[in-house]
Amino acid sequence: MPRFKIPEITIERLSIYLRALSKFSDDSIISSQGLAEIVGTTDAQVRKDLAYFGEFGIPGQGYQVGKLRDEISHILALDRSWRLALVGAGKLGTALLAYPGFKRKEFQIVVVFDNDPNKIGKEIGGKVIQGVEEIRKLLPQYGVKIGIITTPAEAAQDVADELVEGGVEGILNFAPVRITVPEGVKLKNVDLSMELEILSYFISHQIKGRKVKYEKSSH
Repeated sequence: MPRFKIPEITIERLSIYLRALSKFSDDSIISSQGLAEIVGTTDAQVRKDLAYFGEFGIPGQGYQVGKLRDEISHILALDRSWRLALVGAGKLGTALLAYPGFKRKEFQIVVVFDNDPNKIGKEIGGKVIQGVEEIRKLLPQYGVKIGIITTPAEAAQDVADELVEGGVEGILNFAPVRITVPEGVKLKNVDLSMELEILSYFISHQIKGRKVKYEKSSH
């Protein structure tokens, strides 16, 4: 793996490349141009993204799909299992528990927390809901490294603090508020309202089929 900082957008594109490659057989060959056309970028961008991590192509041909898929999976650390904790067993949390992406071997929600006495002790998605006061104690026992926050905005920062104290190294925040975490803990915000507002902007500003150019800033 490279020792210098990789642009986050490059990592996002690697995930997109991996999804595109899943449509092909392991022994097939795909060129950088062919992969670029599928995902909507340029062949130069594909080569640049992959070059951060080594040389994976076959000179004059392209990439063997199976090998490239394995290499990207390794880069994204998908050749191991990640244990996740979900905090907030409301409607969104319940929906995420049912999401097929969290039933893959790479990502598994292993424990769920909530502060509602009426929910604690009940089972949801095959998991018994634990009280939030148990976060610090239970996360190390479950080996959790990633936390997901689906609480109301006013509770999100306190929950993030508890997750950090429990040893998580990454947080996916769905709460509609910006939270802070210590250096060394990776935070990703998923603001559904903001995404809808961006869509409404594009739709309302279309003029004769043209869209106003807009570049979304990183979270």
